[in-house]
Amino acid sequence: MSVASIQGAQAPRSIWNARWSRFRRHRLAVAATIFLVALGVACAGADLIAAALGVDPSTVDLFARFDPPSAKHLLGTDEIGRDVLVRLLHGGRISLMVGLLATALGGVFGVLIGVLSGYLEGRTDAFLMRFTDCVLSLPIIPLLIVLGAVDLAKLGLPSSWLNSPSVSFWRIVVVIALVDWTAIARISRAATLSVKHRDFVQAARASGAGSLYNIFAHVLPNIATPLIVACALTVGRVILFESTLSFLGFGVVPPTPTWGNMLTNAQELVTSAPLLAIYPGLLILLTVIAVNLIGDGIRVAFDPRSDS
Repeated sequence: MSVASIQGAQAPRSIWNARWSRFRRHRLAVAATIFLVALGVACAGADLIAAALGVDPSTVDLFARFDPPSAKHLLGTDEIGRDVLVRLLHGGRISLMVGLLATALGGVFGVLIGVLSGYLEGRTDAFLMRFTDCVLSLPIIPLLIVLGAVDLAKLGLPSSWLNSPSVSFWRIVVVIALVDWTAIARISRAATLSVKHRDFVQAARASGAGSLYNIFAHVLPNIATPLIVACALTVGRVILFESTLSFLGFGVVPPTPTWGNMLTNAQELVTSAPLLAIYPGLLILLTVIAVNLIGDGIRVAFDPRSDS
């Protein structure tokens, strides 16, 4: 065996190569990733698919009500003649974007609360954690409904913004982000407490490094692993929240489709056209399962003990 081959065999893998290798061994997570990527690409290309099929998801055609699947309408039409497939893809675009954006906003707020609480400790820790406990003790769904029913015009917001078609989308993103940050805050606090007393953080502090530098240079990079896993698992829960609010009429306003309000429209047609309820319900189920499987795969990938 040549020296080059021996050196190549003994060359250590980078940490990201090791994590990717562990993730690939989680077959369910890989399959879920493929499904979610394919779904995301299809939802992003919903307009192209509609153009290729020659359909408009917003066009009402009462003469084509409840048409069966065909070459033009691959999944048939709904109660007012709109194409079901394209509406599902447009609805998936909304639901997935709400899941990602609300998780990102809630994650930033949760990390801010958790890191400050764990790093500063003392009265700051007590106040922030009691505030977190208060939010955590509130019933999530009723709280989301109350926040979703708030009249934005009474908050002094400009009417030009209130009449924008995107206002209901951003409203649901902000509402979910305001209440779904507590788990990430608790995880980031616990991780910060375990990191801040390590030697390298104490050495940086002794050498004159400020708290802000220590947080960004030492604490956050070393607590990223549990936060990534927590955020991955949060996306699925947020998609369920959005679907629930849209189903109850407090989410994205029709005719803009989401999987939740498509279920609302189909609830009175379950006996006559059950597929109109099955399609969005099945996509919600598969998407949430896929996100949770990916989160589990990320947890395994970031855990070095899974190599043993």
